Amino acid sequence: MEITVKPLKQVDIVKVSGRIDSATAPQFDNVLKGLLDRGRRKIVIDCQHLEYVSSAGLRAMLAALKAAKTNGGNVVLAQVNERVRDTLALVGFQTLFLQYTDIVDAVDSF
Repeated sequence: MEITVKPLKQVDIVKVSGRIDSATAPQFDNVLKGLLDRGRRKIVIDCQHLEYVSSAGLRAMLAALKAAKTNGGNVVLAQVNERVRDTLALVGFQTLFLQYTDIVDAVDSF
């Protein structure tokens, strides 16, 4: 898994490629928590190159969403591929996370 964070003025884009599984989810969780700890509450997770997300990765996403919303922010998803979209639907997360087909639309949602 590879993670890059692109900070904009008000929004951070977290680009994830590869797999978020039990081995890599702690790193993903730490990146999200680090942003939230620095007061960054508007996060776009770019899923274009995300191949797989496990329950551990989903827990990290949900924890970040709750923390962001508690403090007036949000976590949204962009460019979600079909496989990850199916996983989100399977666990009922499609109703929790706003999803955008384009990064610009996701950023503009804030």
